[in-house]
Amino acid sequence: MENTNPFTLLIVDDEEDIRLAMKRFFARSPYHLLFAEDGMNALDCLNQNHVDLILLDLKMPGMNGLDVLDEILEMKRDIKVIMLTGQGGVQDAVTAIKSGATDFVEKSASPDLLEEKIAHVYQSWQIDHESSYLREQLAGDFQFDELIGESPPMLKLKGMIARLGPSDASILIQGRSGTGKELVALAIHAHSSRKSGVFIPVDCAAINETVIESELFGHSKGAFTGAEQSTLGLIRSADKGTLFLDEVGELSLSMQVKLLRTIQERTVRPVGSIRSIPVDIRIVAATNRNLVEAVAIGAFRQDLYYRLSAITLHLPPLRERSDDIIPLAYHFIEKLSLKGETKVLSNKTAFMLRSYDWPGNVRELSNIIQCAMALSVTDIIMPTDLSGLPQSLYELDETAAESGSLADYEKLAIRSALDQTSGSRRSAAKLLSISEATLYRRIRQYGL
Repeated sequence: MENTNPFTLLIVDDEEDIRLAMKRFFARSPYHLLFAEDGMNALDCLNQNHVDLILLDLKMPGMNGLDVLDEILEMKRDIKVIMLTGQGGVQDAVTAIKSGATDFVEKSASPDLLEEKIAHVYQSWQIDHESSYLREQLAGDFQFDELIGESPPMLKLKGMIARLGPSDASILIQGRSGTGKELVALAIHAHSSRKSGVFIPVDCAAINETVIESELFGHSKGAFTGAEQSTLGLIRSADKGTLFLDEVGELSLSMQVKLLRTIQERTVRPVGSIRSIPVDIRIVAATNRNLVEAVAIGAFRQDLYYRLSAITLHLPPLRERSDDIIPLAYHFIEKLSLKGETKVLSNKTAFMLRSYDWPGNVRELSNIIQCAMALSVTDIIMPTDLSGLPQSLYELDETAAESGSLADYEKLAIRSALDQTSGSRRSAAKLLSISEATLYRRIRQYGL
């Protein structure tokens, strides 16, 4: 994907030496640079150009930085502005932050600090740009509401599903336990030409080895003691539809041989029968094991691996798509809510959920929310309603406060205000003495 509009940085400073120094410093950066020597020129430049980030000098002749900031945010509410302050200008910088600036840097600070702050905005811009592009590509193509997530990894996965679904090729889904592999398989089925047919899930790890052959392939009457009538088996039950083999890496080598024959010949031979029966299925398999390693040690047949993995999809763990944690939490809250009941997460609760690394992935989040719904006695799920999370998460606020950065103190203040006002942004903005627009920008900036 190519960016049609490069990331544009507007540098506003009345000192020519500083503008030249900035030009040299960012000469090899991926940013498109624009310069203005005062506030009026900056506003003209902003009117005529697309700008993503502004470095704005706080002290300038004519319009000072705070006045220019107000004009900028009036023109373009979502634009990012980093204030440049002189020695001892921290109090003015705090005023600028309250007015809507993104951050501030003292001119005497290390150039590396400035570069780091700009790089952070640039990385966020890249993610937003990529996500917007992926959403445009997906528009109208992906239709499966149960697969929750708008993070870049999930948008890419949805795009793959929409493109691969209509194919009849076998698909192998690789992902850790609890990541939602069956939902991905269902989404593939929903986008296939077989969507009007059945979707048959098979948990290969849960079926006892002594009966798995009969369960998969069916059996004829009298094939063994107790076989009083013939059965289709799960494979034939999926005829004209999709067969989902979950944890396929747990199949014994003998079952792997039989499954391979079925895939190659497109037939099923029931236990106790001498007749092979044609079957028309699409196979989607899933595993939390590394099948390449299993093949290397002889625990999984190489020929079967190649048959199953014509296309391989990798499902990311929840910690790699942290932007999806809160939407997923609200999805589970909605599913578990009684009719007419609504519950919301307190801001500290949401912060804790986003800060956890979720070794159990989406399944663990679902369990945590289910328990919290049972424990919560109000309409707001508080940290005390969360069960099973490590104690260190309850101490995150104190740890953040000790770091002493302006951003950390600001996040604490916003979370506290939102908690005190039961999530009302209007009331929280009044409590913080900032505008609702500024509060909204801060909530988005900090992911609160």
